[in-house]
Amino acid sequence: MIPIMSLWLPILVSAVFVFMASSIIHMVFTYHYKDLKKVPDEDKLMDSLRGFNIPPGEYVIPYAGSPQVMKSPEHQEKRKKGPGVIMTVWESANPAMGGMLVQWFVYCVVVGIFAAYIAGRALGPGAHYLAVFRFAGFTAFACYTVAQWQDVIWYKRSVKRTITGAIDGLVYALLTAGTFGWLWPE
Repeated sequence: MIPIMSLWLPILVSAVFVFMASSIIHMVFTYHYKDLKKVPDEDKLMDSLRGFNIPPGEYVIPYAGSPQVMKSPEHQEKRKKGPGVIMTVWESANPAMGGMLVQWFVYCVVVGIFAAYIAGRALGPGAHYLAVFRFAGFTAFACYTVAQWQDVIWYKRSVKRTITGAIDGLVYALLTAGTFGWLWPE
């Protein structure tokens, strides 16, 4: 067993590698460009929504708020008429990336901490590279990808988008696994 604090170097180095890889994936490769679809008459919809001055956040239409309202005839009628919408509203269509990139790096560090915890509890000092690779890699893969899959079920997220996200997650997991195997304490 290895304490997490003894694994600070692979945690941070793997976070840096994943951060760099994700930057390359999103700036160089084009397979994420069509992840989301364009709505018909986009300008008219944007003009219409702008008039409501909706604060940033996540919304559902039609909104029930409780099981009682959801069962009401008025709400049922709204649902029949459609459309059903789940949307995220940003302050502008050009959000500041700095804060999101910092949050992404912190998330990569947290994934590294989870990988360190699992591998550190399962293995001791001087563990074989492949054993470290398996434990750290599987944990990182689960962290980077598995939560996305439920969005296909509940939020109608595109299967293609989820698969490409899983491919990204596999790359991040392999980088994490390799870093942990390389920097594992003797």
